[in-house]
Amino acid sequence: MKMITAVIKPFKLEEVREALADCGVTGLTVTEVKGFGRQKGHTELYRGAEYVVDFLPKVKVEVVVKTEDLDRCVDAIVGVARTGKIGDGKIFVTPVERVVRIRTGDLDESAI
Repeated sequence: MKMITAVIKPFKLEEVREALADCGVTGLTVTEVKGFGRQKGHTELYRGAEYVVDFLPKVKVEVVVKTEDLDRCVDAIVGVARTGKIGDGKIFVTPVERVVRIRTGDLDESAI
């Protein structure tokens, strides 16, 4: 099993959710986060004064999938989250050793 962690632009969340649902994903976790990458934030104008926004709003989507579904899910996220502009985000893939569904005690792939 693998965990996909995607940090994306907030307005792309619904499209990513739909793309993952089309891949058979039944559950995911979403967290509102702030951060920056190569873009290093930006400056904004507010009431005539410029100020620097160091941390930009992003959304972190976490989903655990079977290893055989990994490439399909990653491709689906990239396909809908890409705008071609700086700040589109990143995807991280990490191994998952164990999953337990608390309510039933199901283990690993049956708990996903």
